[in-house]
Amino acid sequence: MDSKDYLEIDFSDITARFPLDRREFLKLFGGGIFVTFCAGSSLSLQERSQRRVRPQLPTDFNAFLHVREDGRVSCFTGKIEMGQGVITSIAQMLADELEVSLDSVDMVMGDTDLCPWDMGTFGSMTTRFFGPPLRAAAAEAREVLRELAAEHLQVPRNQLAIRDGVIFDKNNKEKSVSYAQLTKGKKIERHLEEKAVLEAVSNFTVVGDSINRLDAEDKVTGKAEYAGDIHWPGMLFAKILRPPSHGAKLKSIDSSALNSRKDVQIITQDGDFFAVLHATPDGAEEALQQVKAQFDEPEFTVDNKTIFDHLLKVAPEGEIVSEEGDIRSESSRVNTIVERTYLDGYVAHAPMEPHAATARIEGEKVTVWASTQTPFSAKDEVARALGVSPENVRIITPYVGGGFGGKTVNRQAVEAARLAKLTGKPVQVVWSRKEEFFYDSFRPAAVVKINSGVSDTGQIAFWDYNVYFAGQRGSQHFYAIPHHKTAVYGSGWRGGQGTHPFATGAWRAPANNTNTFARESQIDIMASLAKKDPVEFRLNNLKDKRMQNVLKAAANKFGWKPAVSPSKRGFGVALGIDAGTYVAAIAHVEVDSDGHVQVKRVVCAQDMGLVINPEGALIQMEGCITMGLGYALTEEIHFRGGNILDHNFDTYKIPRFSWVPKIESVLVENKKLSPQGGGEPAIILMGGLVANAIYDAVGIRMLQLPMTRERIKDAMEA
Repeated sequence: MDSKDYLEIDFSDITARFPLDRREFLKLFGGGIFVTFCAGSSLSLQERSQRRVRPQLPTDFNAFLHVREDGRVSCFTGKIEMGQGVITSIAQMLADELEVSLDSVDMVMGDTDLCPWDMGTFGSMTTRFFGPPLRAAAAEAREVLRELAAEHLQVPRNQLAIRDGVIFDKNNKEKSVSYAQLTKGKKIERHLEEKAVLEAVSNFTVVGDSINRLDAEDKVTGKAEYAGDIHWPGMLFAKILRPPSHGAKLKSIDSSALNSRKDVQIITQDGDFFAVLHATPDGAEEALQQVKAQFDEPEFTVDNKTIFDHLLKVAPEGEIVSEEGDIRSESSRVNTIVERTYLDGYVAHAPMEPHAATARIEGEKVTVWASTQTPFSAKDEVARALGVSPENVRIITPYVGGGFGGKTVNRQAVEAARLAKLTGKPVQVVWSRKEEFFYDSFRPAAVVKINSGVSDTGQIAFWDYNVYFAGQRGSQHFYAIPHHKTAVYGSGWRGGQGTHPFATGAWRAPANNTNTFARESQIDIMASLAKKDPVEFRLNNLKDKRMQNVLKAAANKFGWKPAVSPSKRGFGVALGIDAGTYVAAIAHVEVDSDGHVQVKRVVCAQDMGLVINPEGALIQMEGCITMGLGYALTEEIHFRGGNILDHNFDTYKIPRFSWVPKIESVLVENKKLSPQGGGEPAIILMGGLVANAIYDAVGIRMLQLPMTRERIKDAMEA
C-alpha cells in the first residue's frame, strides 16, 4: 500500500483565516527584504489528504521571511514549539536553503498578528507540509539577493557564490557584499510561485547534522517562558467554579462567605459561569473553597468496566475502507483461524503544563498568551466569545509544555479573555491538575475485532478487521494478504452523540496506537500457532521493502536469534506506519510472579526519509517509547458516567524514571525520500510490542490495554 494512504489526520472544525495582507505586513516591519510565497502545491497535498474532514481547507498558504537590515533572518510560522523540536528543524531548513548560518535565524512562532494562518501543530505535519514551501521561499529569497549582488558588484550572476549570508565573486573572493549591506534601507516585496531551484540534498551543510535544540538552554536554565509565566501589573488570578461531572447543572450557589472580602472579586455570567479573582493564585483558590454550590447530576449508565459493551451496542454501520479477494471462500480452506477481540480504554493527554492563558485588553485590542496547539483557532474562539472582530484579537503562543493533541480546544483562553473584559484588568487562568483531567478530550475507548487465518506454510491467508470508535488511521494493514477487508465503525475519535460520556479527541497518533496494538498482537498469535519465529513470520508475509528494511535493521541491532514464541525470553516485535514513517521495534521484558512488567530494553528502527536533525529525531523516538509505556501498562481513565474519578497522578499513573528501559534507536537512511513525520511513529508500537513480549515471557496473551499488574496477575492465575 502506498505510504500516502497513511497520512490521514483526524482533525476538523478549524476555520481558516489570513490575518495580514502584504501592505499590513510591510507596515509592521519596515526595512529589509520580505519574501511572500504561496504554497499551492504543498497545501493541495495537505487538502487532498484531509478533504473528507476539512472541506474548507484553503489552497493558498502565505508565509513570510524577513531578511533584516542587520543580516539576521526572521522566519514567521503559525506552527508552535511544544517540545517536539521544530523550532530547530525549521531553522535548519531555512538556513541551508538561504545559505546563512543557523545562529543568524530567529524563529517567530504562533503569533497570529505576525505569522501567516496555520491550521495547527499536530499530526507530525510541520516538516512534511510546512517544510517544502519554506524551502521554496528561502530559495527564491536567495536568488533575489544574488541578483541584487550582481548589480551591486557588477559581476555576472552565475559568477557569484554565497556562504553564511555573504555573496562573493568566485574568481575574486574579496569582491563581496553581505545580505545586511544589500537590505539596508530597502523594501523589496516579491511574490513567488516556487520556481526557484532548491538546494540538492548533497549540498546541505546544516540539514542532516545533529544540532542542539535552539530552545535547550532556555529550558534547562529556567529562562523559557510559558503562558503561566506572563505577568502584568495589576493582573488578577482566576479560579472558576466547575461542575462535579459532565452534564451536571448548577442548582444554587452561596458565596456569602466572601461578602466581606475586599481582596476578592466575584464574576458571574450566563447563569452558570462563576469565577473568583485575587491578586495571587493561592488567594483565588482559597476564596473558591469558601463557595458552596449544588448541582443536579445525571444518572450514569456506563463506567470504565461497561464501556466496551456500550460501544458495541451503539456502533453504527461500518464503513469498508479497504477490501480485496474473497474472505468467506478462503476461510473455508484454512485450518488455522484466529478470532480475537481487543479492548482499549480512555487515555488522558496528561501534559506536564496544564492549560493556561493570560489575557490583556488595551482599547479594542485583545491579546492572549495561550498554551495552545491551534493559535488561529484560539483567535476565532476568543473573538466569538467576546463578540469582537477577529482582527482585534491577537494570540501569542509562548513555549507550550506538551500537548499531544490535547491543546487544540482553547477553553482556558476564552475564559481568561472573558474575565479580562469583565474586570478591565489582565487576567490569568491556569487549570489545576483536576481541571486538566476533567476537561481533557481523552483518547477514545475502542474495540477491535479481528478474524484471520494462516496457511500450513505460514502465509496469512485472510484478514477481516473491524475497529469500533478508534478511527481509521493505522487500521489498514501493510502485510501481503490476498484476501482482506478493513471496516471502521464510528466517526473516528470524536464518536457521535451518545457514544462517549465526555469529550474525546486526538491523542498522539490518533487511532494508530489502538489499531497497531490489535494488528501486531494478532500477527504474533498467528506466528505462534504456525510455529514460526515472529520476525521471520513477518518478513515472510511482507513485500514492502521499506518495512522489510526497518525490521531487519531492528533485528540486527537487537541481535535477534530465531525462536518460536513463547520462548520464555521475554522478546516482543511490532511494526507500524505513521505520518509517512516506517518503524519497527523489538523489546525485552521481565514479568514477575505478581504481574509486574519491567521493560529492560527497546531497539527501535525508523525510516523517516531525509532526516533534518538526527539528534532531534532520536529524541522524539525515545520520547515516544517512554510515553508509550504509559498507555501500554498503566494509563486509563476511571469514571462513572460523566464523573472523572482520576484527579491527579496518584491514581492516573504515567511512566516514571524507574520504568525507562535501555533505548537504542536506528535511523534507516533514505535520503531520496522527502522528510516524513517523526513526532508520533514510534509510540504506536508500544502496546503491541509489550503485549507480544509478555506473551513470549510467560505465555499469557493480553487483549486489553493497559496491561496493568492486576490484569496480568489475574491472567497468570487463570
